[in-house]
Amino acid sequence: MSSPANPIDGFAVDPGSITYVGHDLQRPECILAERDGSLWSADARGGVVHIRPDGSQELVAQTASRGFSEAADEEARFVTGTLPNGLAFARNGDILISDFGTDRLDVMTREGASRILVDTIDGAPIGKVNFVLRDSRDRIWLTISTRTTNWMQAVSPSIRDGYVALYEDGRLRVVADGFHFTNEIRLDAREEWLYVAETCARRVTRLRVRPDGELTDRETFGPADHGAFIDGIAFDAHGNLWGTHVMTDRIFAITPDGDLRILLDDDRGSEAGRALMAAFARDEATPELMLACGGTIAPWFASVTFGGPDLRDVFIGSLRGTRIPRFRSPVAGLPMSHW
Repeated sequence: MSSPANPIDGFAVDPGSITYVGHDLQRPECILAERDGSLWSADARGGVVHIRPDGSQELVAQTASRGFSEAADEEARFVTGTLPNGLAFARNGDILISDFGTDRLDVMTREGASRILVDTIDGAPIGKVNFVLRDSRDRIWLTISTRTTNWMQAVSPSIRDGYVALYEDGRLRVVADGFHFTNEIRLDAREEWLYVAETCARRVTRLRVRPDGELTDRETFGPADHGAFIDGIAFDAHGNLWGTHVMTDRIFAITPDGDLRILLDDDRGSEAGRALMAAFARDEATPELMLACGGTIAPWFASVTFGGPDLRDVFIGSLRGTRIPRFRSPVAGLPMSHW
């Protein structure tokens, strides 16, 4: 019996069809979507922006920070102060926030009251906490990109100090180590495999999830090298793994068979993108080369989120945009635990 046709076969995003949600956002890296059409976007002012279905929006933060908008230079924006990054809903509806600036995992109510959930591991600093994911057993998975304080200095093919940690029963423990800048992670529909975006390995790695949360059988999923930095990833209902090429601003998908498809290209082989990748190959990538990159839709694509009533609206998170691009997908996203 032949397998069903893949809904993304022949699909490409028409840039002219892209619409936008939100305004005056600061570093909307990660986005959560709810059934009622609400979006919750990470915001560098120290919390999230709640964008309601009618388009109105509100910053939700216990104490709003101006560090991002008032940073002395462009590089300082991305390496100092509070930087809410990855988001996940707790079972009770609170928001888990991995803060890439303060190196900790916070939990915040929808009214803005927040507390630190964990900020050390075995008595030592955690490192650059990037992304948070809650599974169906209410376990919390964290990625730590690097133990280097200035993460831009860790954009190197030779640094492998990223790891995945599991928070369970009030304790954080390492379950897999030695990654090239660990970024977003996702579980497949059966929660049998954990997929890891390794930004500086320029690949997706997957590991089998044991009942105790330990990870084994590490292997590459899809191309061994995308030739571009990978940031966010998310599954659709067909089993395609969607993702972003950050700085060179593409949306891609890896089919269940491991084939790479480019669905949207806002870099189009730019000189800045080529210069950055050439420097990275020499282990000479600099903040200046990184900051020279970025398309026009929303600079530095960071994440993809499926939402809308049929889970076919795709929202693009970014590190340097001020609003959220949206387009329609030919296939629904994989429902998350809060749907």
